[in-house]
Amino acid sequence: MKPFKHLLAAAAISAAVPAAAQSPLEASVTVDLEHPGPKIEPAVYGQFAEHLGRGIYEGLWVGENSSIPNTNGYRNDVLDALKRLDVPVIRWPGGCFADEYDWKDGIGPVSQRPKRINTHWGGVIEDNTFGTHEFMNYTEMLGADAYVAGNMGSLPPIETARWVEYMTAKQGSLAEQRAANGRAQPWTIRYFGVGNESWGCGGNMLAEYSADLHRRYQTFVKVPEGTTAPIKVATGASDFQYDFTETLMRKAARHMDAISVHYYTLPGDWTVKGPATGFGEKDWAVTLHKARRMDELIRGHKAVMDKYDPQKRVGLYVDEWGTWYDQEKGSSPGFLYQQNSLRDAHVAALTFNIFHRHTDRVKLAAIAQMINVLQAMILTDKEKMLLTPTYHVFDMYRPFQGATPYPASVASPAYTNGDIAQQAVDVSAARGSDGKLYLALVNVDPNRPARVTTSLSGRATGRILTGPAIDTHNTFDRPNTIQPAAYSARSSGGKLVFDLPAKSIVVVAVE
Repeated sequence: MKPFKHLLAAAAISAAVPAAAQSPLEASVTVDLEHPGPKIEPAVYGQFAEHLGRGIYEGLWVGENSSIPNTNGYRNDVLDALKRLDVPVIRWPGGCFADEYDWKDGIGPVSQRPKRINTHWGGVIEDNTFGTHEFMNYTEMLGADAYVAGNMGSLPPIETARWVEYMTAKQGSLAEQRAANGRAQPWTIRYFGVGNESWGCGGNMLAEYSADLHRRYQTFVKVPEGTTAPIKVATGASDFQYDFTETLMRKAARHMDAISVHYYTLPGDWTVKGPATGFGEKDWAVTLHKARRMDELIRGHKAVMDKYDPQKRVGLYVDEWGTWYDQEKGSSPGFLYQQNSLRDAHVAALTFNIFHRHTDRVKLAAIAQMINVLQAMILTDKEKMLLTPTYHVFDMYRPFQGATPYPASVASPAYTNGDIAQQAVDVSAARGSDGKLYLALVNVDPNRPARVTTSLSGRATGRILTGPAIDTHNTFDRPNTIQPAAYSARSSGGKLVFDLPAKSIVVVAVE
């Protein structure tokens, strides 16, 4: 990558906006360095990889005989790109796919693995060449923790017990079978999801029944003595279903270590979601406004959880989140393939800033999904690969993994479009594990730059992500159209001042 100067980026944006719109928004940020919050768990930057579309096959996995350069079947370009993100955790095999998945289909000689119909995603044949060994070995290659989603919807509890034993046992028949399949040493399962979306594709269950099944199935998530038990994650609510969380916490809180919640950002509705590119400013404003409702959602579920768990022992895991648009024309039905633009980058940055404000409960999150599906980090087209604007936000925000957050207040004018008004400038501040103070600033106004005066002093350098249009994106012909550039703040009156172009994201280290 060839970073360009911040001033050049600002000049490019200025040239694209009419002169009358150039007066900057005046905003201020105050960081409270005296009251640090609980650590930002690295797992908040987790990923989700489901057997869906081209997420696994062609995305992570091409097979050893592929002409695409690979290591033991894993495509090298994707592996290298993910390594640069320090991916902390990967959730697999679903999603909806998890509750029709029989783990025994994905072990043993590949030629003997059964072929099943993926009834959820396109009705295509799932040949199970990517199974338990392939996934668990991949997490080790990346240095990531494994988050395995178990089948509570269609398999009996004994299969939960057998799968966990197969992966973690040091001795016994299943350990011997695992060794015969190529893995003598047991793996470590850091997280085990007891089902997925039990209110929907995981069984269309009522909350009371889901709570009862969780109590039953989690009983059989056992590992050998002396082995660290996985964190047991209950399948929780969709969106703002606080009553679902209420029932699970009331009936099963002592039988779980965490509870999940899923939230997707759609500019439209589930019938017509809206396009990933070629949208207007109204869709920009609506999408970012809806993304910011993540804060409302977390506050609501936290309030319910606090009633039953005031000690905050149970974590809140947002293990599916991200944008969901109408899939790209010409792509395979049910594959959920969509482009990824500067708008998605803003959704990611705003969402991370929200997670950083709720570290007392939010201990893990997983964007949907890693590659070629929904708000992906990476897109591929056979041998070609590109990094999306969302990937670049994950990269820019890496210093926040394991950092200690500080409260940061913003006084900012509103960005208004029609009947939607939202704060133009958003911020997050934290002390990284390297001792440096990191600041993330977002200007959601697509028309006006912002001048942000802070309570901080010193020197601030880092990177900026912006582009000439609200749907600026990378293509396989032009994979570097949008990428981070070098950025530095200036000092005025002893205080750091940030000049943010319209529709921009900045992350800096303050020294």
